[in-house]
Amino acid sequence: MEKKILNTLFAILIFSSCIGQTIVPYHHKHISYMGRIDTTKNTCIQMYWPGTSITLNFRGTEAKAVLKNEPGNTYFYAIVDGDESNAIKIKPDTNKISYTLASGLPYGKHTVTLFKLTDNTTITSFYGFELDDGAHILKSDKAKKRKIEFYGNSITAGHGVDVPEDQKDSGAPFFFNNYWTYAARTARYFDAQYSCIARSGIGLMVSWFPQIMPEIYDRINPNDSLSKWYFNRFSPNIVVVNLYQNDMWISDQPEQPQFKVRFGGVAPDSTKIIKSYQNFILKLRAEYPKASIICTLGSMNATADHSLWPGYLRSAVKGLNDPKILTHFFTYKNTSGHPKASEQKIMADELINFINKNIKW
Repeated sequence: MEKKILNTLFAILIFSSCIGQTIVPYHHKHISYMGRIDTTKNTCIQMYWPGTSITLNFRGTEAKAVLKNEPGNTYFYAIVDGDESNAIKIKPDTNKISYTLASGLPYGKHTVTLFKLTDNTTITSFYGFELDDGAHILKSDKAKKRKIEFYGNSITAGHGVDVPEDQKDSGAPFFFNNYWTYAARTARYFDAQYSCIARSGIGLMVSWFPQIMPEIYDRINPNDSLSKWYFNRFSPNIVVVNLYQNDMWISDQPEQPQFKVRFGGVAPDSTKIIKSYQNFILKLRAEYPKASIICTLGSMNATADHSLWPGYLRSAVKGLNDPKILTHFFTYKNTSGHPKASEQKIMADELINFINKNIKW
C-alpha cells in the first residue's frame, strides 16, 4: 500500500504566538494516549515504544501536531477519521515543528490519530495539536474496556513490514510499520487498548546489543535505567510474549560479542534456557496477577521444523503450572527475512483465532 510522505520541507516552524489557531496543549484532558509515555516533562510528553498513539476528537476543518525528534529516523502515521487507506507518513525533524495532519476537511466532527510506526531507538516529543480558528475540542471517546500488551522483538516491533513483496528484507526505519503488525492488528480486532514493549534484536538471555528484555521491560524510556514504569497504570487482560528468536540465533554464534558477555565461552543448556523464560514470565505474573499470558514464538525460523525452541517454551510453561499461562506457536513462514505485511496478517489471524477459542474476556 503506497503512503504519502509528509516532507519536512513543507512543515511550518512554530513561533511563540499562534494567531488564528485553536491550541490544544499536550496535557489537555481530551487528548487520549495509548502506550507508555513520559509525562514528567514540563512542556511536552515523550514517546519511545512502537505502537504508541495520540488521539484527538475535534469539530473543525484541519489539524496539526507539534513534534520534535532526537537525531534519528522515526516515523508516524497520521490517520484521520479512521481512514487507514489515506494515512500520511510523518518523519519528525530535530527542530520543534508543526506538521499538517489534515486540511480542507468538511466542517464537522473529526478524529485524528498519531501512531508511532518505528522502533524505540530515539525519543519523540509531542507538544500538542493546533486546530483551525473557530474549531472546537470534543470529548475523547470512552476508554476501551479490553486491554492487551505485547512483549517482543523485531517481529512484534514491525521490522520490514512495509518492504515490497518482491524485494528483500530491509532494516531501514522507513520500512518499519508497527501499525500493520500482528500485535496492532489483533488489538484493533478486539477493540482493545494496545501497549507494545518491543525492540528489534532483543532477547531474554542475550541480544544483539547490551540490553535484554528483563532489563528494560519495566521502563518508560528503554535506554534509561531510572525511567521506571508503574504497572498499575495499565493492567492488561491479555499479555502476549513473543521472544527467543534472537536468543536462538546468538546462542549458536560464540564469536558474537554479546554471546561472550552473557555466556562466556559456553552456550546455554536447556535448563538455563527454560529457567530464563520462566523467570521473565514470573516477573510479568507478579505485575499482572489476573491476566491471561500467551507465550508465543514465530513466525520466523524459531518455529521451523526440528527447532528445539518450541519445546523449551512448552517445558517452561508446563513447569509454571499456571492455568492462565498458555502457549501458541505461529506457523513458520518459510520465507527469508522478517514478516512482511501479508505474513503479519496471517499471524494476526492465527492469534485472534487462538484468543477466541481459549480466552474469555
